[in-house]
Amino acid sequence: MSLSLLAFFAIVFVLVYLLRVAKIGALVAFLMAGVLSGPYVFNFFELSDTWTFLGDLGIMFLWFSIGLEINIKRLWRLRRTIFGFGATQVLMVAVMLFPILFATTPWTTLGCIMVAMMLAMSSTSADMQILTDRNQLNTSMGRQTFSILLFQDLLSIPLLAMLPAFAGRSFSLGATAIDVAVISVTLVLSVVIIGRFIMTPLFRHVAKLKSKEAFLLAVMLNIVIWAVLLDLLGLPAGLGAFLAGMLMSETIYRHQITARIEPYATLFLAFFFISLGMGLNLPFLGQHWYMVVIGLIGLIAIKFFAIFMVARVRGVAIPDAFMISLILAQGGEFALLMLQTMKTSGINAIPAGHDEVLTAIIILSIMATPLLICLHDYLQRKGKLFPQRHPRTLDDADENIKPDVIVCGFGRVGQIICQMLDAQKIPYVAIDLDVSSVMMGRERGFNVVYGDCTNIDVLREFGMQPRRVRSVVVALDNAGTARKTIIAIKEIAPRVKIFARARNLADSQMLMREGIETAMPETIESSFFLGYSVLDYLGVSEHRIDGMLYDMRDNNYSALATIVSDKND
Repeated sequence: MSLSLLAFFAIVFVLVYLLRVAKIGALVAFLMAGVLSGPYVFNFFELSDTWTFLGDLGIMFLWFSIGLEINIKRLWRLRRTIFGFGATQVLMVAVMLFPILFATTPWTTLGCIMVAMMLAMSSTSADMQILTDRNQLNTSMGRQTFSILLFQDLLSIPLLAMLPAFAGRSFSLGATAIDVAVISVTLVLSVVIIGRFIMTPLFRHVAKLKSKEAFLLAVMLNIVIWAVLLDLLGLPAGLGAFLAGMLMSETIYRHQITARIEPYATLFLAFFFISLGMGLNLPFLGQHWYMVVIGLIGLIAIKFFAIFMVARVRGVAIPDAFMISLILAQGGEFALLMLQTMKTSGINAIPAGHDEVLTAIIILSIMATPLLICLHDYLQRKGKLFPQRHPRTLDDADENIKPDVIVCGFGRVGQIICQMLDAQKIPYVAIDLDVSSVMMGRERGFNVVYGDCTNIDVLREFGMQPRRVRSVVVALDNAGTARKTIIAIKEIAPRVKIFARARNLADSQMLMREGIETAMPETIESSFFLGYSVLDYLGVSEHRIDGMLYDMRDNNYSALATIVSDKND
């Protein structure tokens, strides 16, 4: 057992390393590790109840992660691109795939519709990784791609709601459409109402405990409760986890939840893909390899052509339309989840074995996308593809939502700084772990959010990027926390200008050693202000006072190092 476990982790490490070098997502590496470790290759593990249970947890976490991206405010802000470009793209792909599936497979009408819709979805995680690695997420092309992915995630609700229709033997298009519409609208309204009036107050009380463990357990309990509740109502448990994510996205704790849950979500997602790989019937796929190859080529070609046509009709430039189509031409995790959910729910919408062929096609399409993009870049450099390269421009909407300044800490100092930034109309975001301060600040119109400034993932969630944020203000009253925050900031953006608050000279010197621009000691500066008033009253000229204070401030208050005591600060 120990040797098998060692070999398993060695396989996972090597695959993750190699695929990451090839710029292919780690999830594919986990799936391949499952295939190699399964009964058809090295036979390290059997697909036991334990692996199935871990895989089910992975399904719930993946649905939760998708739901966490569906924020009503974000959808409304990008509504034209999401519901215009996104809806048209999915519809066009599904319309082109349906007659092909209906003519070439023995599937039912509903089965062909469902599979066509599933294959119209792309891999959100893989595509977002590609855009991030290429530094194109904030370009016009990147924003349009992101909007399409958001619509696809939103479409998960009606598609999941359609699953119970597979359990029935008869199918009425009108009745099923009405049922799906009613269920979808009800679920969305429930998310908005429950998220605002129940989840926000509940997490406010949990956040006041300032316990990482309690916060994490509250999130996980929320996922399980909704999964169980919808399972009892006869709907897929994955839809419950998806709704739990949507509920969390409607609270001010969304970014903190994302940062806290991400390591655990990645772990359970790995279990899901490993169990999925173990369950693949390799002998069956070997016998039907031609179906996999034809399906792979057909899927990429059809999706590319359909998306390219839609993009051109919408007036997207040819180079951008080509890149959007190339990025979105693969299948996605949603289809893998749907196939697995149908299998675990006992829904036989398509014949046995066909789901394995579809799974193999989707996985290979995800792996092929980075390779096709590398080929695109090679032809681009050689001048054989779009010699006149279309310039990349930032999307205007993105400029308005990204802060110029991040204020870490929303206490008395942070609030005054935010007022000053507001007065000059400088976009900012303030981050604090004190939920009472956050709620009070939001009620008074400040752009303050709940989050842990020492967490790198939280800072990235709020827009902390190299050459993006102009400056950071660390207005925390604890020197140790301030130092951890500065280290986290420097890891993301080493050259950003950081202005910090310090209680005394010792704290100021400690923070200055981290390479920040300024660390202002409160006790000394307040003493300077008081002394200025006294000397001015005694008739000392302003010029002499300013010169004296300049000398005292010079070289980080070095003139005061021998006389200042911290014991009364």
